[in-house]
Amino acid sequence: MKTALLLLVALTCAHADPLPGTQPLNEDGDLAAKMVQGIHRFLDRETVEVTKARAALWKPDTSSPEAWEKSMEPKRARLRQLLGMVDKRDVSVIKPSLTAGTIASTRIQRVEWNVLRGVTGEGLVTDSAGKTVVIVIPDCGVTPEQMFGITPGVPPERQYANHVTTSNLARVLVMSLVDRREGAQMPEGRKSKFSQREVLWRAGFEMGHTILGYEVEKVLAAVDALNAGQADIRIILNGTGEGGLIALIAAALDSRVGIVNVTGAFAPLDAQWRQPIDRTVFGLLREFGLAEIAAMVAPRELWVRYADYPQVNLTDVGGGAPGVLSPPSAEERQTETQREDSLTSPLTPKGKIPVAHIGIITSPEDALRPALGREEGLPPDPPGKVSNANPADEPARQARMFNNLLEDTQTLMRQAQKTRGEYWKGADFSSAEKFAESTKAYREKFWTDVVGKLPPATLPPNVRSRQIYDTEKFTGWEVMLDVYPDVFAFGTLLLPKDLQPGEKRAVVVCQHGLEGRPSDLADPKLDHPAYHRFGVQLAEKGYIVFAPQNPYIGKTEFRQICRKAWPLGLSLWSFIVRQHEVILTWLKTQPNVDASRIAFYGLSYGGKSAMRLPALLPDYCLSICSADYNEWIWKNVDASAPYSYLHTNEYDMVEWNMGNTFNYAELSWLIFPRPFMVERGHDDGVSCDEWVAYEFARTKRLYDKLGRGDRAEIEFFNGPHTINGQGTFRFLDKWLAKQPGQ
Repeated sequence: MKTALLLLVALTCAHADPLPGTQPLNEDGDLAAKMVQGIHRFLDRETVEVTKARAALWKPDTSSPEAWEKSMEPKRARLRQLLGMVDKRDVSVIKPSLTAGTIASTRIQRVEWNVLRGVTGEGLVTDSAGKTVVIVIPDCGVTPEQMFGITPGVPPERQYANHVTTSNLARVLVMSLVDRREGAQMPEGRKSKFSQREVLWRAGFEMGHTILGYEVEKVLAAVDALNAGQADIRIILNGTGEGGLIALIAAALDSRVGIVNVTGAFAPLDAQWRQPIDRTVFGLLREFGLAEIAAMVAPRELWVRYADYPQVNLTDVGGGAPGVLSPPSAEERQTETQREDSLTSPLTPKGKIPVAHIGIITSPEDALRPALGREEGLPPDPPGKVSNANPADEPARQARMFNNLLEDTQTLMRQAQKTRGEYWKGADFSSAEKFAESTKAYREKFWTDVVGKLPPATLPPNVRSRQIYDTEKFTGWEVMLDVYPDVFAFGTLLLPKDLQPGEKRAVVVCQHGLEGRPSDLADPKLDHPAYHRFGVQLAEKGYIVFAPQNPYIGKTEFRQICRKAWPLGLSLWSFIVRQHEVILTWLKTQPNVDASRIAFYGLSYGGKSAMRLPALLPDYCLSICSADYNEWIWKNVDASAPYSYLHTNEYDMVEWNMGNTFNYAELSWLIFPRPFMVERGHDDGVSCDEWVAYEFARTKRLYDKLGRGDRAEIEFFNGPHTINGQGTFRFLDKWLAKQPGQ
């Protein structure tokens, strides 16, 4: 009998008319999965469009060599900023230690040099003299010893350091890069679950730094040291694979580099999202592809060899981000070379600056000959015989370099609150009104610089609906709204049955967490252990409830949205903000909705939403963050904390430079003076009470100091990662109660 009754209700709902003012919703299948797929298609198109649009940003002054260099400086400054190269380098000194071997009477020594803030570079250097220095930057899977032939692993014809040393043509420094090995030793006896470079990328990204930027700084610090007191020294960079990318960027940023040779790295960056995540640079593709970076080398010589591309295939089995490196197609190589040529071709007609020369090298033995004045076509010199070989302990060196950079991210993390204090000096803390007005600029900064701002919805909402629930106290409707081509919003609307014509009620937008769905909290027949039907409970109390679907569902599938978005200066939140904006606009038009009383209440990833969406969308009149409020920067960067995201598969959590701009307290300041509450279970493993209380104290202090202390609350309860629904429901009743005269 019960089954038959449920079937009758379902059939009745399926044939019910849509909500007034909406069209029937006939879309079938998994709408959450379709949402994620649609955002992917949007980003695929956007990536193509930004590549086309970059040419319009390229407007160098070709009137003279001096004018050309001057017009490159803003581009160099911008590229440094994108890479996180914002620190002043230390005075750099090359410090030799043990001898690694000898070639043709030339001693090779292990060296270390200063970079910045305790960060150092490591490698091998020859003790030969001269006015020419070749800095060799091998791929991150190749050691300096292999480039000299001290240890096996690199074919003789590709041992560039050995060939130059044997020919006695220049002094040679070979730099060591952090490799992509897994299982790096972390503090507290932990081992990383994914590659060293990904760990460093995650921690650095949150603090506004990139591992690419760190390693380019190491190259330029070496140039500082080798160039000290020798203004006429000739610097040549030779890079392969990851080292080729780093060499090209370093040459683009520093005109002291006279010549750069790039092997196995010249290829379009448009598919950066498929590559190892440590190559991701927030916003890079809006302004720079490899062609633009190569063009910044002009008019100096750039030699490219289309070979020896590294082969990398990282899976997400260990919890890290998937990533693939493979040789580009001939068409891809040609496209990028032609783009570079189109950027530098305006130099030719002027006749005042030589065109940047991209020379194509076809054989490994010729990779350094053009730079060193050798006659092309000579037979390759045999590598020199190594004597007194003393290879380095490579695992120990990798551990030193990894810990060296990891510790710098921890230093930045420890300084972050002070850094944010400087960042927030522009806010006016003298009164509630003046503070709220001054935070408008910070809201825009958060949206533009951290979240990534998409334009407002480009499509009319074309609202569609269908009834899915019918209970004693409310009806439930699935609602779908368009945002952009392929991008839509949808969720579940619960309407109490006692609504009277013309009556205006408060709305609570109830947000699910990671891998969640609206049904987790709005289905009257489902009692999820984390949500406890809190959307249903609120509807039964008489609130209008809307439970949106957010696109953090589908594991790697949704996380790859972040991978595509970050190079465009966007994030997953860029889409969620605009989806909620469309939802809010529609809700405010509904006949029984009080537009001034639309609240937000979210759990877990929904709690992350509770920090970001009301901070950016003032139409939310209050916000409740459940099971997420935290010392967010420590949560993402602290290498020693057991609940840090440095130890989990959630690489989607990091946000560019957030550590230096906005923690959760600062996000609550963007919500001020609207009411704000935190719900925290003592046994919630996402953090500890101490971290939550520490950060909330900063929220509470601001509300108190500006005379709105009654609007900021926190409730601790005995329980895990779950909705408690006690103090938070009272908070909603208090602040959503219709005030006299309203």
